[in-house]
Amino acid sequence: MSNVHEEITKHSKAQHQVVRTFVELDNKREHFIEEAVTLAQQGNSFSVEKINKVTAEINELSRKGIVPQRKFVTVEMVKEYVNRKSQNK
Repeated sequence: MSNVHEEITKHSKAQHQVVRTFVELDNKREHFIEEAVTLAQQGNSFSVEKINKVTAEINELSRKGIVPQRKFVTVEMVKEYVNRKSQNK
């Protein structure tokens, strides 16, 4: 019976680690998105490369079935967001 308990504990810890990694990556992704938005608002050039690198890591992690996928971001998406945000001021 203890083997079953050990296996359940091991599985639970593995899932918890996946969720913890997801939260870290998602926070990193949001930070990179904010960076891109700030640069776009200032009229500076920006890249979505860092955002999409983290997005790819998140989507790879999501294959384990525990955490959601995230959409890849395009330069146009950031520009549209900045335009909408400035129109709502």
